Amino acid sequence: MNNVGTNKNIMSEIKFKPLVGFFGQPLYIFLSLIISIPIYLVIESYAISIQVQKDEAVAFASTVFFFIGLFTGRYIAQIWTVRLKVLPKELSLGLFTLIIVCIGWLFFHADFPLHGRMAINLLLSWVPFMLMSLALGALIKIVHAVSENQLKDAKTMAAHSKSELHLLQSQLSPHFLFNTLNNMYGLSITDHEKIPSLLLKLSELLRYSVYDATEIYVPLKDEIGYINNYIDFEKIRIGDRLVLTTDIEQVIVPEIKIAPMLLIVFIENAFKHSKNTIDDKIYIDIKLKTWGNSILFSVQNSYGREEKEISAVNKSSGFGLDNVSKRLNLLYPAEHELNIKRDNSFYNVILQLKMK
Repeated sequence: MNNVGTNKNIMSEIKFKPLVGFFGQPLYIFLSLIISIPIYLVIESYAISIQVQKDEAVAFASTVFFFIGLFTGRYIAQIWTVRLKVLPKELSLGLFTLIIVCIGWLFFHADFPLHGRMAINLLLSWVPFMLMSLALGALIKIVHAVSENQLKDAKTMAAHSKSELHLLQSQLSPHFLFNTLNNMYGLSITDHEKIPSLLLKLSELLRYSVYDATEIYVPLKDEIGYINNYIDFEKIRIGDRLVLTTDIEQVIVPEIKIAPMLLIVFIENAFKHSKNTIDDKIYIDIKLKTWGNSILFSVQNSYGREEKEISAVNKSSGFGLDNVSKRLNLLYPAEHELNIKRDNSFYNVILQLKMK
């Protein structure tokens, strides 16, 4: 019995598919019935003006044929608008001009009909009338199809960007963990008494990156807390060699949001590259402020010539910056300004973001 019911449903769908293809959605038919009332009244007034007998019957027939022409033009146009993504200017202008000319002719003919030539008058009225309805249906379908195809492309691009964003975001935690474990390995040999406190801080950092930083945007105050934890981690790791100055605004308002783990990449690089200098001290300056509807961030660190073996270990040093650059383009298109400069002794990063 179920198979019989299913077959009937399939047959009914096949039966009505041509009608759906011609008329479109049922909503279109409903709207046509509503619009047909004022169109009928206009056509009836026109029929009276050119002295057509049985004006009511003519107005009714004209209204019916008008919508048949409208849907016919729509049906013909959809054949070449399947993949149309840009509105064809020449075709659209041609159809629009044809509609205006036909309407103008109908008004002109209403004022100057041929007396005693009823058949010719009907011909001179029906031909432009049907051309107008066909052109109007085609023009409506072309504009609708272009808009629909552009919307589909936008949705596809948005879905692609979202999946790419999730991929980039998922790569941040392993990248951070790799660099941190690499640093802790060196400390376990030279300064192993720092390891327990570093592991405790590391667990806090990983908890945020794995559980709290899964959204597209997170409160800025949470991100600042994460940055402060990371700075504490580096203070323990580097020790007295670090000369650190910070000016980080303590944001309390939870409505101000930012992409998670965005700024930490620059801070991590500052610590990573400055520690490889031959100088006795490591100089790092970090600033983070909110101003107007913008987030202002800057980090400056000392750097020098890195030894070849150290450079060989840091093979992934460019990964973080490449990742953050892609995320900025995806999340802050035309809403960010990133400047990276270096001189003989210092590396400077200045980033301005629009608040989310």
